[in-house]
Amino acid sequence: MELRSNMEFELRGSFIPNISNSNRLKILEITDQSIVIQMNNSKRRGVFPLDSFEYWIKRNSLIQIDHSEKRTS
Repeated sequence: MELRSNMEFELRGSFIPNISNSNRLKILEITDQSIVIQMNNSKRRGVFPLDSFEYWIKRNSLIQIDHSEKRTS
């Protein structure tokens, strides 16, 4: 999966870094080594190493929200 800014993810219960009890997060910025995110119940930003963020996706703790599917249904 190619990660890009403005992608949104649903958080599953196994996403341990969810300290704000959010149900979604959005990618704000991506660099070669890190990802800046914002959770929907927080005004603060978080930074993850890129490989750590990809780990949570592979564990199905972060599920991409496909906005194009929502529009057509």
